Amino acid sequence: MKRKLIAAIGVAGMMVSIAACGGSDSGDKKDKAEGGDKSLTVWVMDGSAPKEWIDGVNKEFEAAHPGVKVNVEVQQWTDIQTKVTTALSEDTPPDVLELGNTQTTGYAVTGGLADLTGDKEKLGYNNWSKGMLPSAELDGKLYAAPWWAASRVVIYDKAAFKKAGVTPPKTRTEWIDGLKKLKAADAKSQPIYLPGQSWYVLAGFLWDEGGELAVKDGDKWKGGLATPQAAAAMNFYKELQSFSTAPKDKDEATPQQSVDIVPKGGVSSWIGLGWEAGGAIAAIEKAGKKADFGYFPIPGKTADKPGSVFFGGSNLAVAERSKNQELAKEWLAFVTNKKQLESYGTANKGGIIPVDTSAQVTPEAGSFAEAMVKVAEVGRITPITGGWANVETEPNPIKGYMTKVLKGEDPQKAGEEADKVIAERINQQ
Repeated sequence: MKRKLIAAIGVAGMMVSIAACGGSDSGDKKDKAEGGDKSLTVWVMDGSAPKEWIDGVNKEFEAAHPGVKVNVEVQQWTDIQTKVTTALSEDTPPDVLELGNTQTTGYAVTGGLADLTGDKEKLGYNNWSKGMLPSAELDGKLYAAPWWAASRVVIYDKAAFKKAGVTPPKTRTEWIDGLKKLKAADAKSQPIYLPGQSWYVLAGFLWDEGGELAVKDGDKWKGGLATPQAAAAMNFYKELQSFSTAPKDKDEATPQQSVDIVPKGGVSSWIGLGWEAGGAIAAIEKAGKKADFGYFPIPGKTADKPGSVFFGGSNLAVAERSKNQELAKEWLAFVTNKKQLESYGTANKGGIIPVDTSAQVTPEAGSFAEAMVKVAEVGRITPITGGWANVETEPNPIKGYMTKVLKGEDPQKAGEEADKVIAERINQQ
């Protein structure tokens, strides 16, 4: 998943710091690295590691390991899968890499990542959120340490909701009723901006219906869109999308909803990530206007729990061909210990869900973080298999399925067509 979540969420007053706790404080002890002068190369994605934070972490690590130098190289999300695949096949790959949580198992299955199963205790495995853990494991073995995760919430214009007499809904029914009121109160505005191909949003609806994007069928995988559950999820998505003038054949990044759509006005609500909310606020304020957003979890089918959401995020892994694999594992344990993750949460203004959700502070009332953490226990990720990354490759068959249904094609027929592509791609390891 291509994200710049951490980069733009530092809007003053928008979120509060979330303290993350993952494992012991063993990294704080000044254990000496063996082997004399060594260097580590660490790849982090653009926006994930604030410079002041990563510089401080490495200064402390280097002080505890005389003769060691940590070199951090910032990578861009564009075409990163190709770059990582190439790097992991070379004799001198980066020692530690940040990987998208939907990509990690794809690299593990090819043998590119070091097996960290024997390092579980050092990494604080038993304290990790069960919602984040699956993306780091494959066939009972651990190949990465979850670093951060985040989820989407509904972002709304407080003034528009007040004018229509709408309050944040708790159920799908209340949500639809509120959109009807918003439409009646202002026919020129979109009650919700929802592009036709926001498949991460659809995934949550599918999970709420008891369905899956893909399921294991013996030794193979098969798609899960030609099912009654997928049809029900898509029909609800279609009902929501009927309140929007967004294109049916585009996703939330085409155009970018947070900077190209919302700041122009005329949008009463939309579904987005923390960095998107921050980007919209910054753009609105740059234009000399005031942004007054509220936030609520995507409503569930019943009021007892919010709707399921996709967990976007990143893991940290060690390259199997690293020349300094043991030292790389030490750095990984150090950067994911309680002290460093707490400071990481502080540096990122609370726009993350920590590895250990029990360590989380109470978010500021009314903040994006408050809405986001309410769904921490209902967060899910895509199917855990090395072939899933192939499914997300454009043209994404899930997106195509959504557009077809929105334009009137039968969900069963569209699902069967999509499932053929999903099966073909997901079974390619």
